[in-house]
Amino acid sequence: MTTVRGARARARIEITAAIKDEARTQLAAEGAAKLSLRAVARELGMVSSALYRYFPSRDDLLTALIVDAYDAVGAAAERASAEAEAERPLDRWTAVCRAVRAWALAHPHEYALIYGSPVPGYTAPQDTIAPAARVGLVLIDIVRGAHTGEGVALPPLPDALSPEAERISTDLVPDLPPALAVALVAAWAQLFGLVSFELFGQFQRVVEDRDPFFTAAARRLGQDVGLLPGG
Repeated sequence: MTTVRGARARARIEITAAIKDEARTQLAAEGAAKLSLRAVARELGMVSSALYRYFPSRDDLLTALIVDAYDAVGAAAERASAEAEAERPLDRWTAVCRAVRAWALAHPHEYALIYGSPVPGYTAPQDTIAPAARVGLVLIDIVRGAHTGEGVALPPLPDALSPEAERISTDLVPDLPPALAVALVAAWAQLFGLVSFELFGQFQRVVEDRDPFFTAAARRLGQDVGLLPGG
């Protein structure tokens, strides 16, 4: 009986993976708004009722794809951070940013799913929050390590922003000064802005040699959050 249950579990894993792979193919061809469970089932040679046992609705399938994408880019950031652990914080920060960009360029349709236009009629559930935070947590960890280690250059904090900075710090990084909390949120947004501009074509006829441009911009973001340049 245990062998039978194990075989069924493996079969479910394999079928679930096949469904998501076909859904990603549809994302690339048609976009997330046109994702169809019936079309996925048809391409896999399944009846729709069988597919619904794995994903009861289009939104359930979308959520699975979104979580996978966030986890994948998050894992890329975590690997880059671990591999650069012996480097100075600013170099480690830059390595993580480059890993995020590399993942996005290698998986443009999955990146567009999580950082592109919202899918009409879809509301992301709570399940997506933790995976979506993985890249941000890596960046926070680098700044936290610098703050307690070699030190940081605290960014300026306008008086008008102080109440919001206090709130952000309390909610997200209570162990870091409010000025760092605000700078981290801004840098996180700008990182994905840089990646999106490149991926979605806004740099056409503007930035040609994009690799060194991105590296310099990512390094500048790290300095904006207070990471010290090397000697």
